[in-house]
Amino acid sequence: MSDIIRLLPDSIANQIAAGEVVQRPASAVKELLENAIDAGSTKIRLIVKDAGKQLIQVIDNGVGMSATDARMSFERHATSKIRQSEDLFNIKTFGFRGEALASIAAVAQVEMKTRKNNEELGVCIKVEGSEVKSQEAIACEKGTSIAVKNLFYNVPARRNFLKSNPVELRHIMDEFQRVALAHPEIEFSFYQNDLETYTLRADNLAQRIIDLFGKGYREQLIHCKEDTDFVDIKGYIGKPEFAKKSRGEQFFFVNNRFIKSSYLNHAVMFAYDKLIGDDAFPFYVLFIEIDPKKIDINVHPTKTEIKFDDEKTVYAMVRAAVKKALATHNIAPSIDYELDINFNIPSEQRGMNFEEKETTSKNISYTPRQNNETKQAWETLYNGFENKENLEKLKRYEEMTVLTLGSKINSTEESSGLNKDMLYSDNTTTFQLHNKYIVTQIKSGMALIDQQAAHERILYEKYLSMLHNKFGASQQFLFPQSIELSPNDFTLLMEMEEEIKALGFVYNIFGKNTIVVNGIPADIPNANEKNLFESLIEQYKQNQSELKLDKKENLARSLAKRSAIRPGTKLTLTEMNSLIDQLFACKMPTYAPNGNLTLVLMSMDKIASMFHKTE
Repeated sequence: MSDIIRLLPDSIANQIAAGEVVQRPASAVKELLENAIDAGSTKIRLIVKDAGKQLIQVIDNGVGMSATDARMSFERHATSKIRQSEDLFNIKTFGFRGEALASIAAVAQVEMKTRKNNEELGVCIKVEGSEVKSQEAIACEKGTSIAVKNLFYNVPARRNFLKSNPVELRHIMDEFQRVALAHPEIEFSFYQNDLETYTLRADNLAQRIIDLFGKGYREQLIHCKEDTDFVDIKGYIGKPEFAKKSRGEQFFFVNNRFIKSSYLNHAVMFAYDKLIGDDAFPFYVLFIEIDPKKIDINVHPTKTEIKFDDEKTVYAMVRAAVKKALATHNIAPSIDYELDINFNIPSEQRGMNFEEKETTSKNISYTPRQNNETKQAWETLYNGFENKENLEKLKRYEEMTVLTLGSKINSTEESSGLNKDMLYSDNTTTFQLHNKYIVTQIKSGMALIDQQAAHERILYEKYLSMLHNKFGASQQFLFPQSIELSPNDFTLLMEMEEEIKALGFVYNIFGKNTIVVNGIPADIPNANEKNLFESLIEQYKQNQSELKLDKKENLARSLAKRSAIRPGTKLTLTEMNSLIDQLFACKMPTYAPNGNLTLVLMSMDKIASMFHKTE
């Protein structure tokens, strides 16, 4: 039997590597920008056409390369950063694996022009599908220019999996923003389809944030800085009152490298505890400087995930730095000096001298004195949890059944949607429980309705119908309102423009990343237009990352979730009966869009059995 294992050709091996390194045009943008920074550039220009599918070009004024280095840069695992295994634990640059150019050249047509400062002529190398087509000496500017043309031209299956141009462009803008934030000392410019999107002059971090996200950020920035022997933290956070409904502008950098970390994000959110709402997200750009030997960045090909030797300490440092910044700017609650210290100092600190208290108090959060209003709020909160717990216990009874009724959506009969034999003629038997649930009495027992879940179901089917019919009623404003969005959110909004306007939104583009809102969907009372837009976009992005939904269903779900009445909303008897009527007119009244129950039915027999009685 002949041997069957053989080495892969370099071209195929490079394509396999490209599957991890170059997942979309934004991946190539990231690698090329990082290479330009490693080259010591002070000025970098990014040019994209057709959302990077046709052209990605990065031009820098860095040190350039010799003809030999330029040719070697296209070989697999060719790098100037690593000489021995110990170097992997002392990495301070970006590109170090030597995979980027080889992977990009395996799935695109690449042209490189580069010249060193002390040489008269540069070199031009053209590579297609890992094959060097030409190499010649040319006259060119100092630095390097790399043009990536027709990405995935030789892997049509990969190209077909790319998203629409607005989606791919949004990913490119994400990568550009991350690199530009990490290096405010470098001048950046970004052109898409020959139109200037960004021109960022070399400046400090605060000015770079304002140039990237808009002048509105000037008044919300809070400087954050904490230096320790283990880790240094610096950057900016946003004032709580400017927290948005969208998660967008939140950035962590470790040794100037952008990372994603839900763990550290939790530290920031915990520091903002009670200063912002549960559905609000603060702005932050935080840089963490740590000994490279205490982290491992070689975890994922995109290098956006890292491991810390002591992540709990980093978590505590981040949280402390943010809380300190908020307190320094008189935003976090201050200590109430009228407190009775015998009741507020933890028992483990009583009897300590001043120095001991100072040492331990760094980890203690003092709680301001509660007034009667605060006490009542806490009692209300407790009652809500108690009710929720009892409701969960009730749900566990086997006797409880789900009420499932047919839809009357196409029926012309004017009825509540309930069987008349089940209803009392007197509709005053409907009442609200803890301003969260609606209880309506029927002849056979009772129906318990979750008001938020029920309203979400009603709105979801309503918005879905609008999207399919491409028409939604609007309520017009007497005074149109201007809303400035982040570049990413603006791009996403333009991608969904037709669908969003079908829901009843009326808006026009007004300058860079700015829209003027003239109307919102009807039947959304007391809506804050800015919050409504931001929350809709945030919910859409959240659904997009967690669920596989088409655009219309995602939008209908997102707007329904953000527009539905919240627990704690007091309803009149008329409003409760109207909600019940609309719920049973739905195609699927028993479930909310996310699959949660909207209502349950308990018959008198089932209720009696809970008390070991028989009717």
